[in-house]
Amino acid sequence: MAGRIDKYGWVLLITLTLPRLTYGQAVPTDSLQADSLRAKKTGQSPVADDLSRQYDFNDLTRAIFHPGRTVDPEKKNSGLTIVPNIAANPTIGAQLGIKAVAGRRLGGDPKTLLSIAATSASITTKGIIYFYLNHNVFTPGNKWNFQGNLVAAKTVSPDYGLGIGQNLEGGSTEDQVLANNARKGFALRSFYFNFREKVYKNIGKNFFAGAGLSFEIRRNLTTGGNPGVTTPSTVYNDRHGFPQDHYASNGFLFNLAYTTRDNPNRAYKGMFFDAGIRINQRFIGSTKSSVQFTTDFRKYLSLSNSNPETVLALWNWGSYLLSGDIPYLELPGTARDGSFRSGRAYVSQYFKGTQFNDTELELRFPIMRNKFLSGVAFGSMQSANDEHGTKLFQKFQPGYGAGLRVLFNKATRTNLALDYAFGRYGARGFFLNLNETF
Repeated sequence: MAGRIDKYGWVLLITLTLPRLTYGQAVPTDSLQADSLRAKKTGQSPVADDLSRQYDFNDLTRAIFHPGRTVDPEKKNSGLTIVPNIAANPTIGAQLGIKAVAGRRLGGDPKTLLSIAATSASITTKGIIYFYLNHNVFTPGNKWNFQGNLVAAKTVSPDYGLGIGQNLEGGSTEDQVLANNARKGFALRSFYFNFREKVYKNIGKNFFAGAGLSFEIRRNLTTGGNPGVTTPSTVYNDRHGFPQDHYASNGFLFNLAYTTRDNPNRAYKGMFFDAGIRINQRFIGSTKSSVQFTTDFRKYLSLSNSNPETVLALWNWGSYLLSGDIPYLELPGTARDGSFRSGRAYVSQYFKGTQFNDTELELRFPIMRNKFLSGVAFGSMQSANDEHGTKLFQKFQPGYGAGLRVLFNKATRTNLALDYAFGRYGARGFFLNLNETF
């Protein structure tokens, strides 16, 4: 495991216990434990989403700018959140932009799952310009599910070599560069375009079968540093037959999914599982052909009847190359899951290989009785193979940390997530996002 939490970690943990410093007009913060005991004695269980008992960012802004305005309890809460897109993590630096997140249930069937969509345009202190539009839509009765995204970006991707940090003794010069024992970082700059769309059909209770297409295209790919310097990416490209300045990774997607979670933004209960095959083919423009198998499993256990948002959440994500070759920047690795959130503490693709697996555990708990503030504590374990003999699950790298949650939109359970995480090799960082990591 990684070393002990330093003074910054203790400051964050102490902060989690001081909710009164954040909002002075909240409902009195009676002990959650006492509240839970009272519920057990009386047999009462407050409704999880009784929105009249919850206080979100919209309520706070209304209290500041319109202190005399009364709220109609019969008025339906909006499922749309428009906010400055302020984010931060070690990969992108600090980010500023605008973001809109929307959520609603289609039709009148209460069993229909929540449909969500988001769009954002932003720029970061590391020179990244990013625009995306994505959606996850369930038709009435969950008969069909449409998932997709569109991305156009000017990117800067960190490169710390291939593998899970297993040092290489001996080997050729190229082997040493690819293993990158010194954990030296290189910057890979490019223009990135992605289009992905999957259509799922309900084939049974909570079961879906889907298919789709995904196109990942990079142009003007350059390596930071002096021209002609050998880097892990240049070694990998030479060995696997990829051009140094561009590639396309275009493929067919086939998936099976099962879901019982009650909300995709912040689940209190249920599970989600998705297994898929990606088949990249030259005849649709892919630079090389390949076959990958990917799994995504998430389980949510509510630990309290009176405070159902007290949740133990488990996540396992893995991607495994079955045949062929995939481009260096498309290798599965840290933060290469669908939402780019895994492996907090490390930059994107800090660890990577043709075979990769990440397991995370997170405890979520309310701090304030009106749910405006919540806290989390989390840990993760990553594993990957490399090209000098390390096998998947032979070596693991940990990450851990804690964070705060601010309720941004109670109608869609949208949270502002602020996390600080620690890892190996001095890795640490602040992570700021909308919605939970998983």
